[in-house]
Amino acid sequence: MPDLAPRTLRNAYRNGALAPRAVIDALRVKCRSLNEEYRAFIHILDEMETEPFLRRLDMAEPDDLPLYGVPFAVKDNIDIAGIPTTAACPAYSYVPDDTATIVRQLVELGAIPIAKTNLDQFATGLNGTRSPYGVCRNSVLADFPAGGSSSGSALAVALGVASFALGTDTAGSGRIPAAYNNLVGLKATRGLLSTHGVVPACRTLDCTTLLTATASEASMLLALLAKHDMADDYSRPNPHWNGSTSFGALRPGFRFGVPDALDFAGCPESGKLFSEAVTRLEELGGIPTPIDLSSFLEAARLLYEGPWVAERYLVVQKLLKTDPNAVLPVIRNVLDAAPDYTAADVFAAVYRLQHLKTRCDVTMNGVDFVLTPSMPRPVSLAELRAEPVAANSLLGMYTNFMNLLDYAAVAVPSAFMSNGLPWGITIFGRAFTDQYLLSVADAFQRASDLSLAAGRALEPAVTTRCAGNDRARIVVCGAHLDGLALNWQMRDRGARLVRVTTTAPCYRFYVLPGGPPMRPGLERCETGGRAIDVEVWEMPSSELGSFLTQIPAPLGLGKIELSDGSVETGFICEGSALKTAKDVTATGGWRAWLASADG
Repeated sequence: MPDLAPRTLRNAYRNGALAPRAVIDALRVKCRSLNEEYRAFIHILDEMETEPFLRRLDMAEPDDLPLYGVPFAVKDNIDIAGIPTTAACPAYSYVPDDTATIVRQLVELGAIPIAKTNLDQFATGLNGTRSPYGVCRNSVLADFPAGGSSSGSALAVALGVASFALGTDTAGSGRIPAAYNNLVGLKATRGLLSTHGVVPACRTLDCTTLLTATASEASMLLALLAKHDMADDYSRPNPHWNGSTSFGALRPGFRFGVPDALDFAGCPESGKLFSEAVTRLEELGGIPTPIDLSSFLEAARLLYEGPWVAERYLVVQKLLKTDPNAVLPVIRNVLDAAPDYTAADVFAAVYRLQHLKTRCDVTMNGVDFVLTPSMPRPVSLAELRAEPVAANSLLGMYTNFMNLLDYAAVAVPSAFMSNGLPWGITIFGRAFTDQYLLSVADAFQRASDLSLAAGRALEPAVTTRCAGNDRARIVVCGAHLDGLALNWQMRDRGARLVRVTTTAPCYRFYVLPGGPPMRPGLERCETGGRAIDVEVWEMPSSELGSFLTQIPAPLGLGKIELSDGSVETGFICEGSALKTAKDVTATGGWRAWLASADG
């Protein structure tokens, strides 16, 4: 089979080297041949079941649809009309009349579903062994699991039978299998990808996830799929800053949180590989910032030690009452305590979670993102057989808090362990920073120089611009400087100082008439300019509009070139106002002019 990267397939379809029917037929055969060993699939779509999807392509050209003929796999707790959905429980199985929103979106974009994939039953587990359809072994080493609960979806991509796969993630189910199989696992912000037509685990927390070979592919898919869905009561609109797929170089000076204490469960190799990942981000221009992870970890414990277990129970309570043996014992044990929780217990846990989130958000506001290992260390199949609950819980140490705290996360391949097993890190950030996190993941993946899953090749790097996050950069040159009269307008909006620098040496600097407070004017010029002292600040993009209303004429915001050649948004002035202004370019900046004026 060829490289299944969407761009590679599209080029092959365009030049006639491949046809979608031939690709899907070959992948169907490959799925069947692999399934005895890997147990990745619960249902492989036959010729009749794929024909409607292929027939749609007969009326289109490869350039008409962005995902023309791209094969994808679907976790078997996500509906495809006319195909059984089992959630890995035969007694629960049903045949839906409607297709899940996200699958329908993909089909409309030209993609073709090829199989429903195996999973930990009712998406309750992080290892891929909790299924009556068989244990999903690792794609690299047979003594290790594939990870779960989106185990079969990860295997479909890692084994080269799908370009990408859909999973779900409530506690880490889209990130742990990515880490185990050398993949990127995007757990987008809650509500960003529709969960309509997904069997719930915890409906208030569930996310539909993307498993891909590269961060750039995940970014492309997210941009296509992040649409508000009126059929999903938990769907949320995607802010404009989270829509870009252009990456470019990372801005130097980004700050990433590094937990000051990490538990690698006695694995020195994991600790060493994590240190190497920190160094790699530093080499990309990052500044490591120590953080306390204790509040995050306390929030993680609420997921299974608190009343959210009762939310999982809602999905299977009828089956547990009528046919309890239809549910695997390990899943029943997880849900045993659920009926005992009271409404008071729920509210007490919600209050505690809100307190923890307040503390965690303060930490997150001080950094652009946080880096953790995806798991403390890999656990083997033997360990899961001996201690199925303890070994599974270990895997979720650094994943379980993410949806409770409403953060976005990307699992990224980082290294291979000495035994050949993939090892990965997770980058997480505030809600709706998904594309920014993917831009970091893309740069990290390119710097890692790893072989990719299923022989995939990295696409050429995009060099246009870096994807934005949820913060806007503002260049200030006057009374908004740190400690001066109007700086409160920045700080009250959550702004933070990024760096002190100068403009490019092509600006003239003026003091405008009027005041107090006195105001500066900055003008780009062809001759007679110099570098002017400025500060670069960041503020939440959501606050930028209210900040703009505070800026009086003749000042406004425009583009300013800095000494390093970068261009940022900053204060500029209408040219007509400068005719009556005092030229103080020679001072080099506002603080210097203030000092000379005082003198």
